[in-house]
Amino acid sequence: MKKYQLGEFEEIVLLTIAILNNTAYSVTIKDEIESRLSRTVSLGALHTALKRMEDKGYLKSYAGDATDDRAGRPKRYFEITAMGKKALQYAKETRDQLWKAIPGTAWQTKLSAKS
Repeated sequence: MKKYQLGEFEEIVLLTIAILNNTAYSVTIKDEIESRLSRTVSLGALHTALKRMEDKGYLKSYAGDATDDRAGRPKRYFEITAMGKKALQYAKETRDQLWKAIPGTAWQTKLSAKS
């Protein structure tokens, strides 16, 4: 199912939009990712990912109300589409399958002969 493959950053952005629910716009998405993951996010990279996922049909955006503090420009809010939810579900199921396939012995560390 190649059509549902997500990159790591795309998956993080989609999950963050789901967390933010109806308040997801670029600055809140950036702040939430940085807060939860202790990871720096550039607005340029975020805007590129948002545009790419909107083009893929995973997101849709809409303009909020214009505000004086933004010089009359409205915020652009994002929400996940049905296809975006399918992509997230596919990513989760794929990761779960991989985690379940790891043999228990893979986590055991071998002691070196010098110990």
